[in-house]
Amino acid sequence: MAIPVIDFSKLNGEEREKTLSEIAKACEEWGFFQLMNHGIPLELLNKVKTLSSECYKKEREEGFKTSSPVKLLNELVQNTSDEKLENVDWEDVFTLLDHNQNEWPSNTSGLKEAMGEYREEVRKLASKMMEVMDENLGLPKGYIKKAFNEGMEDGEETAFFGTKVSHYPPCPHPERVNGLRAHTDAGGVVLLFQDDEYDGLQVLKDGEWIDVQPLPNAIVINTGDQIEVLSNGRYKSAWHRVLAREEGNRRSIASFYNPSYKAAIGPAVVAEEGSENKYPKFVFGDYMDVYANQKFMPKEPRFLAVKSL
Repeated sequence: MAIPVIDFSKLNGEEREKTLSEIAKACEEWGFFQLMNHGIPLELLNKVKTLSSECYKKEREEGFKTSSPVKLLNELVQNTSDEKLENVDWEDVFTLLDHNQNEWPSNTSGLKEAMGEYREEVRKLASKMMEVMDENLGLPKGYIKKAFNEGMEDGEETAFFGTKVSHYPPCPHPERVNGLRAHTDAGGVVLLFQDDEYDGLQVLKDGEWIDVQPLPNAIVINTGDQIEVLSNGRYKSAWHRVLAREEGNRRSIASFYNPSYKAAIGPAVVAEEGSENKYPKFVFGDYMDVYANQKFMPKEPRFLAVKSL
């Protein structure tokens, strides 16, 4: 079993209806799928890939060697314990946001420019993907994007758009620690440019962990908790995790198009006659307060714990 792979360029041709159907099925049955021919220039993808790895080597690697996960794993091994580090991730992370560009890594020549260009391309792809979801869910064009952009004026987006650049370095005892613990994503649409050489990302499907196969130049799409709410459960946010590896330094660049913290999110898809909506309506910022403490716990209680409108 493999997660769906979809040729996004066919949306603009004779196979549009078939492609829409493939995306709808992937959203309903998986919550994860891969896009080929998505429109982001391959030259830019190669530049981002090269510069991200260069940045880790130059600016991050030494720091990871003295990080908390490394120290805790060393202590566990020295104590000859058979336990596993359950509350730690074997991951190096930095986050790119529009308003904190002065905090982006600055010692890797060309990284800031390439990442800025890449993020603009991914943001455009996110908008296209949300329009596809609108169409498949029977919503007006632009509905999801508008719901995420509370208080948007003159086209100025208020949605949260962030990019998380992760590396999962070689781990001497991968059976003792998670690369990244199993979770669902809190927000809207996630667009991932993952390593095309080293695997490790897995998605939970029908009780089984399935590898998200590395595909050169693909963008992996997954739906977050807010898409599940807006679709009234028709699209489910998927549980996923990353395994630690003994070899290879796996790269992962995930961009999140999430609602603004003030956005009110509730089911947009009407429940069947005689049944109630499966989710409350709430402010996304309130949901994030709950998620911050329950990210790695069952998701259903989160929806009940958040203050409803």
